[in-house]
Amino acid sequence: MAKQGTSRWGRLASLGRLTGSMAKEAVASSISRMVRAERSPVRARDLLGMERVRDLAHTLRQLKGGAMKVGQQLATYAEAMDLPEDVREVLASLHDQAASRPYADIEATLLEEMQRPLQDIFAHIDPMPLGTASLAQAHAATLLDGRQVVIKVLHEGVKEAIGTDLLALRGMLMSSRLLARPKAEIDDIFAELRDRLLEETDYLQEAANLHQYATLYGGDPRVEIPAPVVALSTERVLVLDRLYGMPLSQFLRTADEVARQRAARTLCELACEQLFRHRILHADPHDGNFLFKPDGTVGLLDFGCVKRFDAFFVGSYARAALSLMDNDRAAALDACFTMGAWDGVDRDDAEALWAFLQGVGRGFRSGTTTLGTPQESLLQELRGPTKRLISHPNVRAPRDVVMIHRTLGGLYAICRRLGARADFGAIVRPHAAWAVQNADSGPT
Repeated sequence: MAKQGTSRWGRLASLGRLTGSMAKEAVASSISRMVRAERSPVRARDLLGMERVRDLAHTLRQLKGGAMKVGQQLATYAEAMDLPEDVREVLASLHDQAASRPYADIEATLLEEMQRPLQDIFAHIDPMPLGTASLAQAHAATLLDGRQVVIKVLHEGVKEAIGTDLLALRGMLMSSRLLARPKAEIDDIFAELRDRLLEETDYLQEAANLHQYATLYGGDPRVEIPAPVVALSTERVLVLDRLYGMPLSQFLRTADEVARQRAARTLCELACEQLFRHRILHADPHDGNFLFKPDGTVGLLDFGCVKRFDAFFVGSYARAALSLMDNDRAAALDACFTMGAWDGVDRDDAEALWAFLQGVGRGFRSGTTTLGTPQESLLQELRGPTKRLISHPNVRAPRDVVMIHRTLGGLYAICRRLGARADFGAIVRPHAAWAVQNADSGPT
């Protein structure tokens, strides 16, 4: 008999109870009100309801899979929204504290996938997991030749549960009125989430992603990329080199200012290079997917969620970015029209979109800026324009933008914690200009 956490009906029951509870207490509505208005941390905590946040985190952590993945995005946004520290801590636990599976289950999966005795492959496997995440559990191991590796084992039934999870979570968010947007836009967002999640459950695809990133960034002193052990990897098991370093929380406690700034700049530069030059994006940027060396070198983990783009779209997105930095309203709106972000008709739509874009672009026009300080007011400045924009259904996020903005939101949250100090426009501009030139030169 399937376990409660993995059976379709068990997952629906768990998510159904959570849906009813959230709708009854209007938690999502409270979050929305809190984000859109100036409120004290104490009032914010009252609105959110700490017990409900704990219930949400506990349920999603037990279910793992797509449910927990969506919860991780809520945690990422919590980091970027200046929510109370206790709220952020509870939601942040979703990144690396899923309920672990017994090692006997892991061993059974490995034997089934490897089709030979494990002692013929591994000198040692640590039965204590390195971590249990939404889709998989990771164990440290040593190959017979002494190579230190990590074994990622996909949770049982997680691939089959993705459709159920997203359907239930879509209903939960809509019933709580958090997603007051056109159905077509919501359908596109959830279709993008589904496709990326299905890719994350294919470890042969992740091995291919790792190989591509190793080709792009192998030998780069700013970053470390683990190499896959292709001969030992299957759709359900991924074996890859083990990276060593500190999680972000430890790095923040111990690193000096030089190392912090080096790490932050690396994260910003890598994002620009990936999107604008390579048209590929490591699109799951949360604390658990980075390790840091004392000197600020960044180790990238988890290459399951990797988004690829065509040159035309990236060129249009780059034009929009350059227009924001130049404060060019007409060019920015034209680029948004080309991407399908609005229909180019209604003047009020244009005004609402431009007000939002101006708020985003200001941080790239203001020279050197330090994130996370009282003087850095991006979040506050965007609250009004965001609220206004939501009421314009003809302005929408194109499907290809979903993962870009997910990535930017996650990196912004991390860079705020690092206290990143840079001229962000100067970082973005050469890469965006390169993407425009590349798109104009024809298909590649």
